[in-house]
Amino acid sequence: MKIAIASDLSGFPLREAVIEHLQKRDDIEIIDFGIESKDKPKTYWEQAPKVAKAIQNGEAEKGILICGTAQGMAIVANKFKGVYAAVADGIFSAERGKIINNANVITMGGWITAPFLGTQIVDAWLSMAFTQKMEFKKDFLTNAFEQVQEIEKENFK
Repeated sequence: MKIAIASDLSGFPLREAVIEHLQKRDDIEIIDFGIESKDKPKTYWEQAPKVAKAIQNGEAEKGILICGTAQGMAIVANKFKGVYAAVADGIFSAERGKIINNANVITMGGWITAPFLGTQIVDAWLSMAFTQKMEFKKDFLTNAFEQVQEIEKENFK
């Protein structure tokens, strides 16, 4: 699985921890869009499009974006067709972002989430599949996602 990751300056320490954690897995290839260091900062609105475009063009299957609060990255990433970014401020929200909303991107806040928790959030999100644990609502969730895609078709021209 190819995962694109990026952060702004506020998300840099958490991004570093997540990359270090994911590099231990043999089943993941990381596409790192930076930032390279604290001395070369870039803004969330510069970084989020890199991951979103990697998903759009098939370079990556999933993405992780980290800024100060997770909100800015989510807002920008969701401006791209085919990108479904969910703020993951805990394990439950990360799992449900995938299970219920089929999120292919999670965003986390470096000011909010400690590195140890951030790696657990990523693992939880990666371990889930769309509708998993909610098979009793599979038809509803599938229809809901299709409705979101229809809204997307109408508004992303």
